[in-house]
Parts: sequence; C-alpha cells; structure tokens
Amino acid sequence: MTMDRQEAIEFLVDHYQHPHNKGPLPDADIHLTGGNPGCSDRVEMYAKVGDDGRVEAVTFEGEGCTISMAAASYVTELTQGMTLDEIEALSFETLIDDLGREVVMTRPTCATVALGTLKKGAHELNMRRKAESNATGTDTDTGTGTDTAESKVAGKDANAAEEPVG
Repeated sequence: MTMDRQEAIEFLVDHYQHPHNKGPLPDADIHLTGGNPGCSDRVEMYAKVGDDGRVEAVTFEGEGCTISMAAASYVTELTQGMTLDEIEALSFETLIDDLGREVVMTRPTCATVALGTLKKGAHELNMRRKAESNATGTDTDTGTGTDTAESKVAGKDANAAEEPVG
C-alpha cells in the first residue's frame, strides 16, 4: 500500500489511538519481549500457532512512542494467518513501506521493534519444533510442525540478532 505523508500519519495515529489485538494471549506458543532502549519502547509479542503451522492469533502489549505501538498493532494484522516461515521472511523494508516510509524512516528502530521481536519468536519456535521432531524421529516441514512449544525469553532484546534498516 502506498500512502502520502498525511495518510501515513493518520494511519499511524489511528493504530496508536485504537490499537488492534492488544493484550496478553493465554497459552501463546510465542511470547517474547523486545525493545528499543533509545526510545524506551518495550513490546511483548504473543502468537498462537495452529496444528497446520499457521498463526491463529497474534497480540501485543507494550509501551512506547506512537510509531512503535502503531507498528505493533499493524504487525498483528499483517501476520495473522501466516506460517512461521512467512513471518521469518517478512522484510523490514516491506513493513516500513506499509507504514509510510516518509514518516517512519525518521525512527526505523521504533517502526521495526515489533516485527523484529515476532520474527525472533517465530524462528525460535521453528527451531524448537524441528528439534522436537528430530528427537521423536518424525518428519516436519519448516514452519508447519504440529507440536506445541513455547518461546519465552522475557526481558531479552529480540532485535539484537537482526538490525532494522536505517
């Protein structure tokens, strides 16, 4: 989606003032905290992954600037129904374009903290499921495993592994 500057601002303010999918998610398969110390952003991402390997529900909690919280709200909508592999493959560039590049490029770390956190959680869950299937001798397709697992690394900076653009 391509928006002009004013449309991007309105989009971000709407997601900030009326966040979508905000709150904890009981029995989440992914629960990971990430942050941006430079702006005091903190985001917790939750996702429930179905037996078919697709995200059934994704939510967030957190505190931070308008861009980080609006982006977290948007990321929950964007990733609903995706596989773990699809989430891992999402680019920060695509997210920045979707949010309105002209506006969010002033704060790229804020704009990408939620996606970076969710990508790390998806990767960890993918690796855990692969390890569990290897241990049991069952074959699993990346991102579509049927075992349940949790990725809880609260307090860890999930964005340390992959730097956002900017």
